Amino acid sequence: MRHLLIYCFLFSISTQVSSQYWQQSVDYNMSVYLDSRTSNYTGKQKLIYKNNSPETLNKVFYHLYFNAFQPGSEMAVQLKNSPDKNTRFKVNLDSISKDQQGFLKVANLTQDGVLVKTINSETILEVILNRPIAPGESSVFELSFSGHVPDVIRRAGKNSSEGVAFSMAQWYPKMAEYDREGWNTDPYIGREFHGVWGDFDVKITLDKDFVVASSGYLQNADEIGMGYSERKK
Repeated sequence: MRHLLIYCFLFSISTQVSSQYWQQSVDYNMSVYLDSRTSNYTGKQKLIYKNNSPETLNKVFYHLYFNAFQPGSEMAVQLKNSPDKNTRFKVNLDSISKDQQGFLKVANLTQDGVLVKTINSETILEVILNRPIAPGESSVFELSFSGHVPDVIRRAGKNSSEGVAFSMAQWYPKMAEYDREGWNTDPYIGREFHGVWGDFDVKITLDKDFVVASSGYLQNADEIGMGYSERKK
């Protein structure tokens, strides 16, 4: 039996230390299909973003992490040339084959049903809003996405040495964090990252020979015959 690991989110414990504390929030609804033969995947995402900050937002940003796993990427340049190298990476990205590379592309991105202008900068997607999001207001963003799972480099990739077929960390278009210091839009170069906390509703379709391991609660255990679901008392 082959295994697929899906990492959508971690957990956070925060304490409101003053009346000025605020934190943005998101609700993700996603469906994704993974072709285990080609390592390609496609999906759709609906995201409700609430601006809890005291500022009006004219832009939002998404992370597209899998675009870093390519020859010539900013992460490849960092690994090759920086004196502050991340020694946990044991691969030369400039020498990997097409099948070993990763990518994540976004199409048909809308805000409240209207197409928006986007600017793609490798692992960061800038979105020019049609309607500014004022403090306390929300917007609905919808998009379709396609990607390719790279070979395992650290947390993510295919065919790990532990026998996991696909380790899907940071595989989806992920809203960037906006906090008291502004937008967190540093390009991904193999260092740490963080994002907006929220709820996730994810539907996964793939070959029946796989077992999926993930955080969260399986909602259709009776339908697929394994796993567990949240029980209400």
